Amino acid sequence: MNNTTHSVKAKEIEKKWYIIDAKEKPLGRVATEVAKLLKGKHKPTYTTNLDCGDNVIVINSDKIILTGNKLNNKVYRHHSGYIGGMKEIKYSDLMANNSDKALLIAIKGMLPKNSLGRKLLTNVRVFKGEEHDHQAQKPEIWNF
Repeated sequence: MNNTTHSVKAKEIEKKWYIIDAKEKPLGRVATEVAKLLKGKHKPTYTTNLDCGDNVIVINSDKIILTGNKLNNKVYRHHSGYIGGMKEIKYSDLMANNSDKALLIAIKGMLPKNSLGRKLLTNVRVFKGEEHDHQAQKPEIWNF
């Protein structure tokens, strides 16, 4: 009986491409599903310290919904680091102008806050409409 745990090596990892259609789905639900795919938690070979996740294409980010009254009440804040450098954007403006950025912010918040998390964020592509330019990768549709 072999009692050792198999540790996946970086060269043994197989990456796939998935498409998620965000049309009429809540922002947080889409972001959690994308983060799960990016980290590779849906695979039996999941390893916490490696990039064993897949590449994700999100389409229709301009049709994502926010439940409740979040569209009017929620505010995205960021600071430049200088005195008086606080910037605030209401989510109604952010979703109207940069819905792809709103989704990326939500996904980034669900990934690790280290170099692995920054690397995983490069594996997601967000498009506002139906069209994307990754047909050559033969992506599969991911339903949730």
